[in-house]
Formats: sequence, C-alpha cells, structure tokens
Amino acid sequence: MSRVFAVPAADPATAAAHFLARLRFATDVADVHADLTVGVPDLVVVDSRGDAAWAQGHLPGALHLPTAEIAARATTAVSTGVRVVTYCWGPGCDGATRAALEFARLGYPVKEMRGGYEYWVREGLPVVTATGLSQRPVDELTAPRPAVGCDC
Repeated sequence: MSRVFAVPAADPATAAAHFLARLRFATDVADVHADLTVGVPDLVVVDSRGDAAWAQGHLPGALHLPTAEIAARATTAVSTGVRVVTYCWGPGCDGATRAALEFARLGYPVKEMRGGYEYWVREGLPVVTATGLSQRPVDELTAPRPAVGCDC
C-alpha cells in the first residue's frame, strides 16, 4: 500500500484551488530577487526582524520595519496601494507571517517570502552589511549552481 496515497489525493479542481491559494499568500526568494532586479514598480520588501538582525545583513532595497512596529508605523513608512513582501530569518520563524498579517489588517496587498533571509543568503544572493554589499557562495542544497537552473 502506498504511504503517499494512504489518504487519497484531492480531486483536481480542489487541488487547483488549494495550490492557487498558496501562491496568493507566499512567494519565493528567486521570484523576489527577479522582481527587485528588474525594478518592478510599487513593490516594497519589508524586513520584519529586529535591529541586531538587520545590522547583520539585509536584502538590498529592503525597508526595515520590525513586526512589533508595523501597526504603528506602516502607514507612514509604506505608501498606500503598494504591494508588500515580508521576510524574517528563515523558514523556522513566523515573524514574516506575523508581519504579513499586520500589513493585511492595514489593507495592503501582501505576500510572505518563503525561506526568509536564510534562503536569500544560501542562494548566494547579495546582502547589505555594515561593510557594504556582499555575497556568500551558493549552497547547493538550496539552489542550483550558477551554471545550472531549476527552471521552475
């Protein structure tokens, strides 16, 4: 007996609705990087971590707005009508989810970046630190080598 299908798969229409809903709430590091690289208008990427984490490194162009401060500061820090993507440390942290919830409550269209800062760094993407822009080598467990693409 299959362990995978011990519980039968959903019918295709239900599955399509489920996967579409997931994509409405979250995005990945590669897609955020692509949008930032081409300068997609009306996109604000929000780092919801605290001051020490921000100082350790953050995405280029990100806005630092710790989760606890969003309700009080978002409407003055983030223009109405822009699309927001939130991130925190990584997949083991709910900070980006809490931040996205706060933005949604304030009426912003928002998505959470899966993988957070951890996967951004592990995929070899640039970060801003006190010494300037830097990059780490790609971790092949999280992203393909530069000469190989996942094409997903």
